[in-house]
Amino acid sequence: MTSNQIETVIIGAGQSGLATAYHLQQRGHRCVVLDAAERVGDGWRHQWDSLRLYSAAQYDGLPGLPFPAPRWSYPTKDQVADYLESYARIFDLPVRLRTRVLAVEPDGEGYAVTTDAGEHHCDNVVVATGTFGRTPFRPAIADRLDPRILQLHSSEYRRPSQLRAGPVLVVGASHSGSDIAYEVAEDHPTILAGRDCGQIPPRLDSRAMHVLFPLLLRVWNHLLNRRTPMGRKAMEHVRHHGGPMLRVKRADLAARGVERVTSRVEEVHDGLPVVDATPREVSNVVWATGFEQAFGWIHLPVIGEDGWPREVRGVCPDAPGLFFCGLSFQFSFTSMLLAGVDRDTAYVASRVAARDDALAHSRAGVADAA
Repeated sequence: MTSNQIETVIIGAGQSGLATAYHLQQRGHRCVVLDAAERVGDGWRHQWDSLRLYSAAQYDGLPGLPFPAPRWSYPTKDQVADYLESYARIFDLPVRLRTRVLAVEPDGEGYAVTTDAGEHHCDNVVVATGTFGRTPFRPAIADRLDPRILQLHSSEYRRPSQLRAGPVLVVGASHSGSDIAYEVAEDHPTILAGRDCGQIPPRLDSRAMHVLFPLLLRVWNHLLNRRTPMGRKAMEHVRHHGGPMLRVKRADLAARGVERVTSRVEEVHDGLPVVDATPREVSNVVWATGFEQAFGWIHLPVIGEDGWPREVRGVCPDAPGLFFCGLSFQFSFTSMLLAGVDRDTAYVASRVAARDDALAHSRAGVADAA
């Protein structure tokens, strides 16, 4: 086990962690980015095969490097992964892979970050582990289903060939659940269960979307943010419920024969899921039910009763030097999109740099007095 001293430890080498490191380096501040993955971008590579971004490439670039794709194309998940890997390489960001963080604890004026490869002592920690955390959520009834039913969380689903022959129940009707239900319905009788989250009517690749999307970004940035009553109300909804259908529409599901049920799946009868008061003979269940925040490894009193960090734009008032990046609604609705990464990470980096400068000034004064 080794021990290292560094100004700032960034946990997570996804888009938010990398962009924070970029901004810190531009300001002349040292940091290290820790990630358990084998390669930068693996968080994207391990998504289902057909996943594409819901925002066009012109809005998907990180600070300093436009996304290398036609402006109105929608990058695949592998293109995003490769872009992140290139980003880290081009800017020579200090990423350490295959390094799993086990604990963050207070250590004098700063923090001790324990990993499976050693310990880091630092003044600041930036937690950039993802928008909604990476612990898959499955309802309690999952344990009561017949073991002959194949169960996959959406984070485990890759392609229809994983599924067994026979009907599929997809639980959760946000954009992810809708996309998966549409895909598997080509070869399997499919039920999509969950409340109607709405839909954005224009097709993503339509001329109407070319006009609408820039307007949506303005609304999402300037109206739906934590400074406005409308934004604060939206934050509670977005953090605890799924978003609207984006690529797949209601008409697409109907055309492919997907049975749409808006009631919740909360009961099991003789090992079968009860859907709309009826036990259903299904061979597969895909839980598109999101993720739980999992911050038990942060040994500081900064997590609220709802599981979310107590922070303001990523700054923890109860723990100076502890920051979060990549949170849903960190500042506005766009915080969960690549389009919001530059603004959020630049703000956090500025606060990290200000704290570093203040600590350096304080320590220099103590040294002069001695």
